Amino acid sequence: MRPLIPKQHGAWAMLIVPFWLGVAASTFCFGHLLLFIGWFFLYLTSYAVLMLVKGKKTGLYRRWTAIYFSLAGLFIFIPVWQQPKLIGFGLLLLPFFAVSVYYSAKNRDRALINDISAIFVFSFAGAASYFYGANRLDEISLFIVFICFLFFLGSALYVKTMIREKNNPAYRNVSWGYHGVIVFVWLLFGEWLVCLAFLPSLFRAYAFYGRKLSILQVGVYEIANSVLFFFIITVAFSTVL
Repeated sequence: MRPLIPKQHGAWAMLIVPFWLGVAASTFCFGHLLLFIGWFFLYLTSYAVLMLVKGKKTGLYRRWTAIYFSLAGLFIFIPVWQQPKLIGFGLLLLPFFAVSVYYSAKNRDRALINDISAIFVFSFAGAASYFYGANRLDEISLFIVFICFLFFLGSALYVKTMIREKNNPAYRNVSWGYHGVIVFVWLLFGEWLVCLAFLPSLFRAYAFYGRKLSILQVGVYEIANSVLFFFIITVAFSTVL
């Protein structure tokens, strides 16, 4: 039986980067691996559920929902047993998942509001992994959520200007303005490393706009940009922690 894999390739960076930034800012332990695998299968579960609400191939999607959810439960059992408060993180994210269910049922998965809701969910995983390693929530965990949300929101705006909204000057202007303001604000506050982490996003938003890049090329560049962001922010953490 062929596995059910999401087609939204850009979501993989959002799945990985915030979680491991939370690990980098806290104390790594073996349970983080279990928690991440469980998070991975929860993401696959959510994808199966969203396909299910569209009303197509319901038998197939029910089957994969059950498989993925069971695997997620298997891997997160030990981390949740060690840190029961992790359940609270899941409960807090349910309203945002409900937003995705709504837009999926309306067949409007690419709506910007839906993207924003999903970006917050992925970003919040950074706070969960940080809490698991540090046994507390503080300004660092909030900072992880904040910068990941800003970064991936910029990514969503940029990708729209390259694919679905490539002929829409309003999206272009919003994307350019957003990326410019983000870099300027970090400079204003003297956060040089954080500013550096956002500079590649600013560059590609301007330099790549209007170029005839395939969806695969856009995706590859975004993965590279996400890797740069991750390592620069990790260095920033190492200088202050």
